[in-house]
Amino acid sequence: MAQSGDRRTLILTGASRGIGHATVKRFSSAGWRVITCSRHPFPEDCPWEAGPEDHVVIDLGDPGSLEAGAAEMRERLGGQPLHALVNNAGISPKGESGARLGTIDTALSVWRHVFEVNFYAPLVLARALVEELRAGNGCILNVTSIAGGRVHPFAGSAYATSKAALAGLTREMAADFGPLGIRVNAIAPGEIHTAILSPGAEKLADDIPMRRLGSAEEVASTIYFLCSHQASYVNGTEIHINGGQHV
Repeated sequence: MAQSGDRRTLILTGASRGIGHATVKRFSSAGWRVITCSRHPFPEDCPWEAGPEDHVVIDLGDPGSLEAGAAEMRERLGGQPLHALVNNAGISPKGESGARLGTIDTALSVWRHVFEVNFYAPLVLARALVEELRAGNGCILNVTSIAGGRVHPFAGSAYATSKAALAGLTREMAADFGPLGIRVNAIAPGEIHTAILSPGAEKLADDIPMRRLGSAEEVASTIYFLCSHQASYVNGTEIHINGGQHV
C-alpha cells in the first residue's frame, strides 16, 4: 500500500459491474484511490469502504449533469493531481427480446443518446480534468470494443459506430494531450464473460482461437498496465483483448 502522499488517483466511469467492478478491485488492491461515478447513488450493501466518499452521481447522457459532475470530480480531487481517467461506461440499447438494433430500425434519438454516453462524455471529462491530469503526468484510457471494427451479431449499429468513433478520438487525443505529458490509449474488449453478456454469446467462443471467453479480471489487468509506469511510452494505442477473435 502506497503512503498517502504518494497515493495515485483514478477516476473511473461505469464501475458498478463487469469490467468496471474488476478495475476498481485491481487498482484498489494496488493502493490507488478510486473515484467512481454513475447515475445512481453508491449502494449501501457494497463492501468497498471508500465507496460513499469517492462516488459521484452523474448522468453521462445529460450534458448538464456531465458538466456538474466534472466540476464535482475536480472538487473531490481538491487540487491534487489525477493519474488516470478510465472511460469505461457505455450503453448498447437492444430491441424487443434483446434483438440487435441496426441502422434502419434505430431511432435517431437513440443514436444521439448512445453517442452522448459513449463518445462525448469521455471527451468532456478529459477536457475538464486536463490540468489535474497534467499535474499527475496522467493517462486517459478509453474502452472501445471489437464491435468498433467489425459488424457484430449482438452489438447494435449505434453502439458499434460510437466505439469506432471513440477509437478515432483516442488517436486524436493522443496527439493533442501528448505534449502535455498525458498519454491516451484504448482497449477493445471482445467477448468478456460478465453478467451483462448477451444471451447466446457463449457460442461465439467456437470462433475464437483461444476457444473461450475472456474474464473481466483479464481486461482490468490490461487497464492497470496501461495506467502504470511500465507503459510510460505507450501512447495512441488500441489494444485488442479478445483471444484472437479479430484475426
